[in-house]
Amino acid sequence: MQDDDFSLFKSEMRGVKPITHDRADTGKPRSDRKQLATLRQAATVRSNATTVDGLSDQFVIDVGPEDELHWARDGVQEGQMRKLKLGQIGFEGSLDLHGMTVEKARETLWAFLAEATRFEVRCVRVTHGKAVRLDGKRPLIKSHVNTWLRQHPQVLGFCSCQARHGGAGAVYVMLKRTMLEGRDE
Repeated sequence: MQDDDFSLFKSEMRGVKPITHDRADTGKPRSDRKQLATLRQAATVRSNATTVDGLSDQFVIDVGPEDELHWARDGVQEGQMRKLKLGQIGFEGSLDLHGMTVEKARETLWAFLAEATRFEVRCVRVTHGKAVRLDGKRPLIKSHVNTWLRQHPQVLGFCSCQARHGGAGAVYVMLKRTMLEGRDE
C-alpha cells in the first residue's frame, strides 16, 4: 500500500519544480530610505494649520472595546437600520483606521467619507478596532469614530458590523445620496 501511495505521489508531482528560495514574497515594496527620512523630518515639524471639518473633539463619547455601536439620524427608517445591522446593505468601500493617531484617523475618515459621497456610495465599512488597552482606558479610535460619525452631515446612521466583517471592531455606515439620474431606490 505504501509503495502505491509513493508512486501515486511521484506521478502527481511530475513536472513540479522545487522552490529555490526560502523567503516569502509579502508583496510589500522595499522602503525608500530617502522618502522615509523626508517623512520623519516632516513629522517633526509642527503644523499650525487647522482643518475645519465640522468634527468636534470637545465631547467624546467613551465606549468599551466590546460595546456595540448604533446610531441613526432622525427620520431614518427602522427597517433600513435593521437591514444595516444584519449586513444586508452591501458596503461598497472599506477603511481601516488601525494604528493611526487620533488626528490622522480623523483626517483619513473625513477624506474617505467625502470620496464615498462624491461617488454616491450608499454604505461603507469603517474598521476602528477594539483597542483593548493594557492601561485599562477606553479605546481611543473607536470612541472618536463613534462621536465623529454622529456629527458628519452625510452620515444617516451606523452600527457595529456582523462578526464576519469585524464585529464590535468595525461599523457599517449608511450615507446620504443625492439620487443620480436614472438610479432607482
